Amino acid sequence: MTLVDVSDIIFKMAFNSLHFLIFFPIVVLAYFGLPHRWRWALLLAASYYFYMSWKAEYAVLILFSTAVPWAAAIAMDRTGSRCIKKMLLGVSLATSLGLLFAFKYANFVNDSLRAVLAQCAIPFDLPHLQVLLPVGISFYTFQTLSYTIDVYRGQIPPQRHFGIFAVYVAFFPQLVAGPIERAGRLLPQFLAVHRPDGRRIADGLALMLWGFFLKIVIADRLAGYVDAVYNDAASFTGLPLIVATYFFAYQIYCDFAGYSFIAIGAAQVMGFTLMDNFRRPYFAASTAEFWRRWHISLSTWFRDYLYIPMGGNRKGRWRRCRNLFVVFFLCGLWHGAGWTFVAWGVLHSLYLIGGIATAPLRARIAEGSGIARYPRLHGALKIFITFHLTAFAWIFFRANSMGDAVHVATHLFSSGPGGAVAFPKAFSNAADLGVAVAAILVLEAVQRLQERGRIREMLAEKPLWMAWAASYAAVFAILLFGVFRKTPFIYFQF
Repeated sequence: MTLVDVSDIIFKMAFNSLHFLIFFPIVVLAYFGLPHRWRWALLLAASYYFYMSWKAEYAVLILFSTAVPWAAAIAMDRTGSRCIKKMLLGVSLATSLGLLFAFKYANFVNDSLRAVLAQCAIPFDLPHLQVLLPVGISFYTFQTLSYTIDVYRGQIPPQRHFGIFAVYVAFFPQLVAGPIERAGRLLPQFLAVHRPDGRRIADGLALMLWGFFLKIVIADRLAGYVDAVYNDAASFTGLPLIVATYFFAYQIYCDFAGYSFIAIGAAQVMGFTLMDNFRRPYFAASTAEFWRRWHISLSTWFRDYLYIPMGGNRKGRWRRCRNLFVVFFLCGLWHGAGWTFVAWGVLHSLYLIGGIATAPLRARIAEGSGIARYPRLHGALKIFITFHLTAFAWIFFRANSMGDAVHVATHLFSSGPGGAVAFPKAFSNAADLGVAVAAILVLEAVQRLQERGRIREMLAEKPLWMAWAASYAAVFAILLFGVFRKTPFIYFQF
């Protein structure tokens, strides 16, 4: 499945659609207007409407994905037999992972087997499944998996109210692209009484506004340039590939972080607190730190439910490296059923393993060269290197095929007919390019202030009218410089 295949469908209730801008205020007003005991029903109806506006038939799928873990968790709590608990856990995990495999990975495995067996002249005629990938299936599957495991471990009690548990699985702000919330954190919030709070609502709307700026002004504008190059990668060499790769690094960050900020802000307006999913990842000074800042809800999920149970870093360097490789292999596969995503995940595992292996050598080089005596310069150098390693890995994430990825990776610094002469083919509008670069500079300036903790200080020092003026300026910038076309969020396909 590609974004182009389903763009008209999934845009019906995307955050950056008119449909959502009408839907969300209605839900908020109804939520605060209802007595607390009925609010879960409103959220459940709104969330299922939100999901069914994409493909109504798949409501049965998410309902089934909710019912099995819910029933298994209650049954685990009622039995005193550890053997039966393990069996119930296995049934729940197998059901959730089986659905994920059937819809997301069956064709990938089928096509890969066919290609391998064809090399051995072995016929393999298993038909290709004609199914549409359910939006958000990877996200809500991981939420139900963590819930069942946490109940099995005794870390949380089972939620006996099916409706409230169903809201946890389908909560519309974070249903299709996270953050991937833990039941112990989010479920109790559906039981709490939330009252309108002007400051909280204003802060939530400000987060949503920032998310819309990242998505509509930066990500969607960069998408045109990135697509022009990467969808015809073989026609380019040199400068267009370099610029498109830099642009994609910012496109995917602004697209996904933009979604997360809108989701967190929308939930906050209604009184819910979702976990931070991004903390300025391109300021990371190592790949390990990058993953503490990027898609935090996913990286911590893999840490808590795979890496640590496998032994983490407690059983020697070799086992630690093996665990990192397995985790990031699966992390790549989680992102998409394709070898380009696997290569992206494996590349990050090699960065991490290489970082562990070379740590003493790098420390000696820093001391020997004298750069260690200049911490700010040393830190800036590490951020520069980490960013470029990350940007190089994004090549495999964005490329349409392994062949395209290899071409881009091996032709970044080569010259030829697809080089600087072909640059105007991809970047024909100088004004648009200028807006894109200026928007990136605004992003970097804001994030630098955030990294230094200056944003809250600045807001606290200024009168309220200045905060409103900044919000109106942001709305004006979005309306003036935004790209208003049906561009789905990238992570909708996962």
